[in-house]
Amino acid sequence: MVEESFQTAFLFKNIQRKMNLMSSIQTQFLNLKVHHAQYPAIDPKTALKGSASNKILFITGASQGIGQATAVAFAQAGAKAIYLTARSEEALRETKTRVSKANPETLCEYRVCDVTDEAQVKASIEDCVARFGGIDVVDSNAGYLDQWKKIGESDTTSWWKTWEVNLKGTYYVIRYTISYLIESAKKHSARGSTGGHLILISSIGAQLVRPTASDYQTSKHAINRLCEFVNVDHGEDGIKCFAIHPGGVPTVLAKNMPKEVHVNLVDDPDLAAGFAVWLCSGKADWAKGRYLSSNWDVDELTQLKEQILRDDLLVNRLRTKA
Repeated sequence: MVEESFQTAFLFKNIQRKMNLMSSIQTQFLNLKVHHAQYPAIDPKTALKGSASNKILFITGASQGIGQATAVAFAQAGAKAIYLTARSEEALRETKTRVSKANPETLCEYRVCDVTDEAQVKASIEDCVARFGGIDVVDSNAGYLDQWKKIGESDTTSWWKTWEVNLKGTYYVIRYTISYLIESAKKHSARGSTGGHLILISSIGAQLVRPTASDYQTSKHAINRLCEFVNVDHGEDGIKCFAIHPGGVPTVLAKNMPKEVHVNLVDDPDLAAGFAVWLCSGKADWAKGRYLSSNWDVDELTQLKEQILRDDLLVNRLRTKA
């Protein structure tokens, strides 16, 4: 467990400014202690042990990196069953092995699925429900990030694929799991617990305007607003949706970003995994419909609950002067 020092935090923010990653708004990020790896408050083996008991997780992009770590974390937290999807069967088998090793009592199945294929997404969700009886938690983790180029120099197919995977794929997952999540929310509420959690993978890039990143950063900005719409449309149905930045994790996709950005890829995939388990434990239900960063210290975040709700923070809004 490695906690970022205040000196390192200052360096990180200074790098962002030098690289012109920030927009004109300098107050988009909460001034909280940040973490680079899993820490006690979000540890699924200790503080969150048992928080996922009797819950069924459906996850896309589960073949490696953050998705794989998230599946393992939910198993460690006592999940009843985990349904894995991704495009690589071999990698899915590896994730299933890791889930079973983390918790032999957690049931686990997988299915090859391309999230841009509506029929495949629907079939995977139906198979999950047929096997396990429902869905309590959804983690829409599948994503795409190609080489960044200026709009006038971009490859049109690659640019639009970013939106098809990141937004259309996420929409398909939401569209076909939402009824099961509503059932979960009602079921758990009747028991005095909490269910119906939906995690959308966003990015810190959603809040930035970096030259050459138009496809990726706009798609993630749209994810944040989609999260808000899920809350508006289905918050009263018990759905708790979050758009999260998983941290700067040195995944295969992340390394497609320009090399000068790689200095920020210092986070462990277990950080986002533990944060996801924490979100689905019920401790952050009050923050539904908002953008949250896995790097933020959850205790300090919780202390800001009243301010965040009062001022409607952590949502996409147009800034104007009075």
